[in-house]
Amino acid sequence: MEPPRTGYLSAAAPVAPHPTRGGCGGAMKTEGGPQAAPFAGRKRSLIEDARRERGSGPAASSAGSSAGSSAGPSRHADGFVFEEKGGRVAIDVLFALSGEKHAGFFNTGEIFETFEAKLLHVESRPGRKSKNGAADLEFFMRCEVHSSDRDVFINSLKRVVDDVRSVPEEKVPWFPRQIKDLDRCNMLITKFDPDMDRDHPGHGDPEYRKRRAFISELAVAYKQGEPPPTVEYTAEEVSTWHVYRQLRGIYPGLACRQFLDGLQQLEEEAGYAEDRIPQLREVSAFLKGKTGFQLRPVAGLLSARDFLCSLAFRVFQCTQYIRHPAAPMHSPEPDCCHELLGHIPMLADKEFAQFSQEIGLASLGASDEDIEKLSTLYWFTVEFGLCKQNGAVKAYGAGLLSSYGELVYALSNEPAYKPFNPEETATQPYQDQTYQPVYFVSESFEDAKTKMRRYSATIKRPFAVRYDPFTCSVEVLDQPGKIQSSLSQMREDLKTLQSALERFG
Repeated sequence: MEPPRTGYLSAAAPVAPHPTRGGCGGAMKTEGGPQAAPFAGRKRSLIEDARRERGSGPAASSAGSSAGSSAGPSRHADGFVFEEKGGRVAIDVLFALSGEKHAGFFNTGEIFETFEAKLLHVESRPGRKSKNGAADLEFFMRCEVHSSDRDVFINSLKRVVDDVRSVPEEKVPWFPRQIKDLDRCNMLITKFDPDMDRDHPGHGDPEYRKRRAFISELAVAYKQGEPPPTVEYTAEEVSTWHVYRQLRGIYPGLACRQFLDGLQQLEEEAGYAEDRIPQLREVSAFLKGKTGFQLRPVAGLLSARDFLCSLAFRVFQCTQYIRHPAAPMHSPEPDCCHELLGHIPMLADKEFAQFSQEIGLASLGASDEDIEKLSTLYWFTVEFGLCKQNGAVKAYGAGLLSSYGELVYALSNEPAYKPFNPEETATQPYQDQTYQPVYFVSESFEDAKTKMRRYSATIKRPFAVRYDPFTCSVEVLDQPGKIQSSLSQMREDLKTLQSALERFG
């Protein structure tokens, strides 16, 4: 009897996060920094006191060493929330100035100058009226200071203005803002590793495990922007790849049109053949020209959060090792058969590529609960999804398209079908050891994308995100100015499209 599945999840397929793991290991700092020593009395002036304290005491230096090492939010003992990056911290502060103390505003300017603080945003509004009838002013300031200065900077403000407090912010897990940040998204799940899993076909084969470790180390050493490493596959590994021939024979009647088109292009342009395992750098270059997606080598099964955030940048994390030759039709973990045969042909389709990226964008800054739901949605769409085409149900999920047995089963009369509805799909239990008890059918990729966008809008985040393809970065839309800038760009794009339409009028 044929084993349940040709390929398990891809490095790809997300695994729901462990309750104690919020995302990238060590990426988010939540411990509070030490408080600065209190002022020892005013000597000559506020500014001189600040300068003196800035350069003295171990508290400031220890705060800098703990805060400046990595990006991510940190919490001050007074409750101020900081976002740290490159040795500097961004601080959101509210304070008040009473009607008779407007000079305090000018003193804040001197404090900014002393601490080489960069003012990022400032707003003011009328506040409460004081007892003598003078109107107070409330100020909101977002500024950036050296990590080692943050405690003293806050204490200095408290000496010249009233009611200094932080802006209440929701705690958001760290997520990459630039494509190079994906180097930090590398939390592996060892559930199916041959060194750990006694049921893995390669567990008792030291030569296979040694080869696996060698190929995985290539991925560990990889840095974003480099070409994917080349693997010289052995004759035995190429023999295992011959599963390609068996699957190729049943694709025409069971796979969706987009998959068949993508596979044909890969055979013509990217070296796909039954007697040769394609190299990631060739396939990545092919995808980049088709849909903007690129491949990044990965050492194994990633956490859901780390894998999904990569999709936001149109980066697909892809294993390069191959399954054990004793079980060529089945692998308990992701391998290059699953990735290259199941996922890559679909990522050559622009509409499907957009659908995949939008799942990734929805994951940025999401809670662990929402990440689990998004990974389940990914499972029942990108991994095991079905769609309607020309009155028939076809497969587009990579877990199906890399599994001879489950592909035939999923399109038989045996399993249950349900229409794709993200709210229901996100809570559906799934199987990772046998065939799925139920499959979700989309009317079309456009319909699935529309429903996914609607679902993503319900994920609670204190901001929206937008991908900038020019800089390969994610812009966090958390201020009116940023939103206006994005709208201006969209208006220019619409003018271009309108001008193009007018040429046909």
